[in-house]
Amino acid sequence: MSQTIRRGIKTMLDEANAEIETMNAQQVKDAAAKGDVVIVDIRDPREIERDGRIPGAFPCTRGMLEFWIDPESPYAKPVFQQDKKFIFHCAGGLRSALAAKTAQDMGLKPVAHLGGGFAAWRDAGGTVEAFEPKKPK
Repeated sequence: MSQTIRRGIKTMLDEANAEIETMNAQQVKDAAAKGDVVIVDIRDPREIERDGRIPGAFPCTRGMLEFWIDPESPYAKPVFQQDKKFIFHCAGGLRSALAAKTAQDMGLKPVAHLGGGFAAWRDAGGTVEAFEPKKPK
């Protein structure tokens, strides 16, 4: 028996993009320069290690997002309790649209996502820093 998906990824992305702010790479660079935003990198750690990262971006895998945002969660991260704008990004802009929508639905505000993701950042000449894994103690 095959599954019947009633709300597919295209619909979910269309809904997310209709409800969240999408910023281009230059807008994100300008916002980061002002210092009143948190750039949230939701890529998998292997992607960050392989491709580098936006300097100062907070790494939060998509799988832990809801747990790290909710202050009642035992996994809550203080970074999400700040009174700043949260700009989510992934590799190409799909996961970050869904992440920003989820964060907004949870009550985090203001939120946005980087349209085109890390690829758009890199292609626009955004600074990329190499990922330095932590040394085992």
